[in-house]
Amino acid sequence: TNNILMEINSIYEGDNLEILSKFPSESVDLIYLDPPFFSNQQYEKIWGDKAEIMSFKDRWKGGVEHYTSWMEPRLRECHRILKKTGSIFLHCDWHANAHLRILMDKIFGENNFRNEIIWHYFMGGKSTNFFAIKHDTILFYTKSNKWTFNPMKHKRRLDFKPSLPAISSSGKAIEDTTGKDEFGYYSVVTMDDVWDIKGVFNMSGEYMGYPTQKPLALLDRIVKASSNEGDIVADFFAGSGTTLAVAESLGRKWIGSDLGKFSIHTTRKRMIGVQRELKKAGKDYRAFEILNLGKY
Repeated sequence: TNNILMEINSIYEGDNLEILSKFPSESVDLIYLDPPFFSNQQYEKIWGDKAEIMSFKDRWKGGVEHYTSWMEPRLRECHRILKKTGSIFLHCDWHANAHLRILMDKIFGENNFRNEIIWHYFMGGKSTNFFAIKHDTILFYTKSNKWTFNPMKHKRRLDFKPSLPAISSSGKAIEDTTGKDEFGYYSVVTMDDVWDIKGVFNMSGEYMGYPTQKPLALLDRIVKASSNEGDIVADFFAGSGTTLAVAESLGRKWIGSDLGKFSIHTTRKRMIGVQRELKKAGKDYRAFEILNLGKY
């Protein structure tokens, strides 16, 4: 493959396998992927783009093995372009997460598996004959045994009044690990691998009308934990542009791509909105491009 340096702060319309092949090796710090799940939902009825319909239909014929064979070359390219200190987060659900875990072990190595994150979104349908499915899985892998990670903490709700913080010999609290806010008492603890974050619904302020849109809070946590300011964050199934919007607002460089025209237009609209907010706040904002790769 003749690798060329791709443009940062750019949205590419086209097949992500072709786009990935253009990147130089070990050039990206963080990759988040939210590929179509093996769920057979007919998203082409919403999007209606010819190239996307063809891609969608090809993806599902032949069962889950065909789906994983479609994913494998894309994941291998992600491994190639990821820096040695880089991380990748692969978003999936019960339809194919077991198959993708085995595939990721093969490509990134079992020793580079870091977390199986459970995103509990407590939204969606109900069931009368089995437990309601209210979570997705995010597989977190690194390229090597050295990677960027910024530990995070959060408030764990308590149903009792906590004891006072420990006091040092100087009379000061060692660490303010407990407190009370408008929701009640809490304890500050290290972030674990089960994340309670609300999904995006049609009354949400961030709702873009995109069927698989992920919440800003979810990507905010991933980007803060696994990258630093100035790092390059990439999303090759950009969807509604959540990853790119978060990366821009947090001072990261970014690259996004998608095959669907609805995705490209939604992401463009979203990034213009982010720029306006940054400008209004008196912060730096950067120009971005939309580039068409191939005849889509």
